[in-house]
Amino acid sequence: MSRVHNFNAGPASLPLSALELARDELVDFEGTGMSILEHSHRGKDYDRVHNEAIGLVRELMGVPSDYHVLFLQGGASQQFAVVPMNLLPPGKSADYVLTGGWSEKAYAEAQLVGRARVAATTGIEENGSTLYRRIPKQGELQLDPEAAYVHMTSNNTLFGTQWHWLPETKAPLVADMSSDIMWKPVDVSKFALIYAGAQKNIGPSGLVLLIARPDVVANGRRDIPKIFRYATHAKENSLYNTPPTFSIYLVRNVLRWVKEHGGLAGMEKRNRDKGALLYGAIDEKPDFFRAPVEKESRSFMNVVFRLPSVELEERFVAEAKKAGLVGLKGHRSTGGIRASTYNAVGLESVQALVSFMREFARKA
Repeated sequence: MSRVHNFNAGPASLPLSALELARDELVDFEGTGMSILEHSHRGKDYDRVHNEAIGLVRELMGVPSDYHVLFLQGGASQQFAVVPMNLLPPGKSADYVLTGGWSEKAYAEAQLVGRARVAATTGIEENGSTLYRRIPKQGELQLDPEAAYVHMTSNNTLFGTQWHWLPETKAPLVADMSSDIMWKPVDVSKFALIYAGAQKNIGPSGLVLLIARPDVVANGRRDIPKIFRYATHAKENSLYNTPPTFSIYLVRNVLRWVKEHGGLAGMEKRNRDKGALLYGAIDEKPDFFRAPVEKESRSFMNVVFRLPSVELEERFVAEAKKAGLVGLKGHRSTGGIRASTYNAVGLESVQALVSFMREFARKA
């Protein structure tokens, strides 16, 4: 079997061992005579998978024992609305820090639910578009100490920026970690709520991991439909309704792989090694490869760069695909090249990309 080097931004690369286990167990899960896809979510066989996945999240991320760990259907875009539905009561306002396209969308949804304000933005207008090249400094944050919460997007897939520090806030801190969840250890206790679409670092699309402080869940609004209340799902251990069982099974497989490879400390070393190699190749040819993000804000998950012309970029993507390097075209709103190097992307894939980049620049 020949597998390509997958640099897609999401759905993205998954560990081969996690996929192989799913393949081997697809028809007969652990000798039960049926697929995990066919098991009842109320049965003991699935229950083991469900609770192991939750337990691995707690173990790997060091989640405080009183925090809730939930698996919810949908994606992070749905949480853009569900977060303020739960956390933003009438008469209060929420602060949003804008660092990219997804934080813009989260802010727009919050405005439909209640009052929200921009506490900081690093967006710059260029040719009719808003571009983001850096993460703000603490002094740029105009935070309301009485805000219901402060929302941040920890990594920005479109523009290749990433928070490498945590803002100091008096209001509860909420983070969308969809594209860098578990890339390194993080102090979960610093956050009131974390949510992350699974399809970047921990599993397939259609599933959200949510980690929440108990008071955030307990004090959530009750004037919204039960299905959207975090308290509903926390009370039922994410089994209020039929969960996406196969997606949770795959998350369990992926988290087993993370644990086997040194946990989040192992992931951080793996990701920093990949980032050093790839950014090193970009910086060694600044006349050909241009990284538009300031160095202090560079993402270790989504590496973006430009070539001297759009025509060269199109040729780069086409020739890379022929060489088995896929998913390198930048987002439609930004253009350029984007290499998404999530946890499951191996160093050998980045080495192959760097080798291709050097040869392409030499021949161009």
